[in-house]
Amino acid sequence: MEEQGVRREILETLAERLGKRQVFGEPVQQGDTTLLPVASVRSGGGRHRPHDDGAFGIGMEARPVGAFSISADGKVAWHAAVNVNKIVWGGQLALATALVAIAIAFRRKR
Repeated sequence: MEEQGVRREILETLAERLGKRQVFGEPVQQGDTTLLPVASVRSGGGRHRPHDDGAFGIGMEARPVGAFSISADGKVAWHAAVNVNKIVWGGQLALATALVAIAIAFRRKR
């Protein structure tokens, strides 16, 4: 019976965290325009059973991806969220790759 209790607890926790407002947020009215925020949501869970200690875990990740704007005349537009961290990380990775390539080229000339 304890097994069913653990399963029920896991399912209840998932249902609570994966509610109806996970991907689309609450609409926001700004003047004649309505904004509808959108997120990307991932979740997962698992249970550790070798010694039957009942340990389990649930993880979630949510990140904004943009928003829909709906004007008073019914026009819908998509506005993507800009992830500055990804842009900076990409630039750093490109710079590091270029520096390594230059270092290798100089070593081969010797």
